[in-house]
Amino acid sequence: MREWEVRRGRRVVRLSSPDRVLFPDDGVTKGDLFEYYREIAPAIVPHLRERPFTMKRWREGIVGPAFFQKQAPKGMPSWLKTRRFRTWPREGGSRLVDFPLVDDELALLWMVQMHCIDMNAWYSRVDKPHRPDFVLFDLDPPDSQNGFAQAIRVAHLVREALDELELRSYVKTSGADGIHVLVPITRRASFDQTYEFAELLSRKLEAEHPGLVTTEWLKKKRQGVLVDHRQNGHGKTIASVYSVRPKPGAPVSTPLRWEELTERVQPRDFGRREALERVAKHGDLFEPVLRGGQALGPALRKLRG
Repeated sequence: MREWEVRRGRRVVRLSSPDRVLFPDDGVTKGDLFEYYREIAPAIVPHLRERPFTMKRWREGIVGPAFFQKQAPKGMPSWLKTRRFRTWPREGGSRLVDFPLVDDELALLWMVQMHCIDMNAWYSRVDKPHRPDFVLFDLDPPDSQNGFAQAIRVAHLVREALDELELRSYVKTSGADGIHVLVPITRRASFDQTYEFAELLSRKLEAEHPGLVTTEWLKKKRQGVLVDHRQNGHGKTIASVYSVRPKPGAPVSTPLRWEELTERVQPRDFGRREALERVAKHGDLFEPVLRGGQALGPALRKLRG
């Protein structure tokens, strides 16, 4: 019999409505997500720890509307930590927000209780909120039969360009329809610098591979795979590695070895079972991203020319 309560000393998370179906075409329930995140916690929590967390809540499952919640909700357990940061909403002005922190397994499981399907956290940590841990290249394929195969080609072009700049990179499926390439860096660069770096490299690839690589934001004007540098910025979030995504089939954002990223890969090949099996077999392939250790400055100067 499944247990829907997890205790750690005086701290406890109880799952309500475990039979609620969140993915109606697949029969995946809230309880299924709870079980998955309980098993994957040792791998995913290090990628969420000490990062301001944005809750994306799907109370009616993936067929209903979702809403974002940055402010820690009333009634949140007192043991779940928060940190306050100023944000600048699109509607103007600024406000102080108490962001929850997903620093351990219980905090992660509480987010499942609150109908979070994917886990979204900042690129930076609370001790240096203006110093990101990585540069992100977010690859969005075109809506065509071979769109994802094109994205795979472009991911390898990104990797080759980074190799030439003597920067290691790591790749994962987004779990939706795209690919994420991350470049771990030392926490000295600003978000303006990571944005500039991603933009310069993306535009360089666009110039070298017209029709295959684009930086055009408007989809109706776009031709090729969007290499989106705009996702690098203070307060931006990314669906963490090992997150279930709110898409049919409940796919998981899964790290791959570069040599595994071939045209045989499909965007939603990896679900909860595959993610857990891969961690059991390979460990966390994204663990090096947490270690950073690469200076961005020399590569940025080369791109500036």
